[in-house]
Amino acid sequence: MKGRVLVINNEAEARRGLTFGLTREGYNVTACPDGISAIRELKSAQEKEKPYTHIVANIVMPDIDGIGMLKAIRINYPGLLALVITSFGGEALESVVLAEPGTVCLDKSAELPDLVKALDKLSAASTAKAVKADAIEDAKESATAYMAIRITEPARSMEIFRELRGMGGVERCDAVRGGFDIIIVARGGSHEEIGRLKERIGSFKGVEIVFAYDAGRPKLDPEVDEFIRAYSQKAKPCCAAGPDRQSGRTSYIFVNIDKKAIQRAFAAAALSDETVFCDAVDDGAGLVAMVAGQRAFGAVPRVIERLGRVCGVLRIREAEVIRLDE
Repeated sequence: MKGRVLVINNEAEARRGLTFGLTREGYNVTACPDGISAIRELKSAQEKEKPYTHIVANIVMPDIDGIGMLKAIRINYPGLLALVITSFGGEALESVVLAEPGTVCLDKSAELPDLVKALDKLSAASTAKAVKADAIEDAKESATAYMAIRITEPARSMEIFRELRGMGGVERCDAVRGGFDIIIVARGGSHEEIGRLKERIGSFKGVEIVFAYDAGRPKLDPEVDEFIRAYSQKAKPCCAAGPDRQSGRTSYIFVNIDKKAIQRAFAAAALSDETVFCDAVDDGAGLVAMVAGQRAFGAVPRVIERLGRVCGVLRIREAEVIRLDE
């Protein structure tokens, strides 16, 4: 047997073709239709001490950004070789994909012999040994809330904005367009502390709270949670730079979902270079995320489109950040 291959492809016919073809070439093949099922399969194989040696994955997946997935795999399974299939993007996308070690990129139109040749070449060139991924530290939990504000005294808009931004417990205060005027991200050591801040803001002259959501991390399958934490802590570029340093469009995304879809929706948003942060709200019936233009124009529409493909996502609203200092 040449190796164990995990195929990740949302097209049933392509999965069958790749499974049949690679099996005939001497590979042991398992196929998954999306990123979440692939995460589970990778973890299961590791626990059974039958790890995969290769993945063959589409760059476009129905639930998770392919580049984000690849980066997370590199952290959790550093010895795994990857063949990435893409039908668009050209040299710019290929350079991003090939920046990951042990990776080759093929066009979707490539025939099976080309794919086998690429896999064999990967195996021959690789001297990497599978090592255990570094332990991921649990994030320190704190109370978080999102508040959408409408200013009822427009003449005092800048005065109100500055006073809200300077309040203790207000981590972010952004002017936005999209149905309300300001989004506040509040963090504190307890829900009681956040509750007192909500009362202060609610009694503020010239301010109407449109909605206020307590936020937190959703309950995820352990393997999915570990995968996302690894990516967020070690691979996400815009977290290190901060949204205020990003060029292009920055937006808050508010997502209403069927509670049963929380895991897939959260993964779709969180496993993306463009998502700065993401939290579950409304007892798992919604998500709030900030998306920044890390990979140039079109970042926000890409994330919205990806979330729209997740079964169980009911509504997506955008509030674009207005940079008042520009």
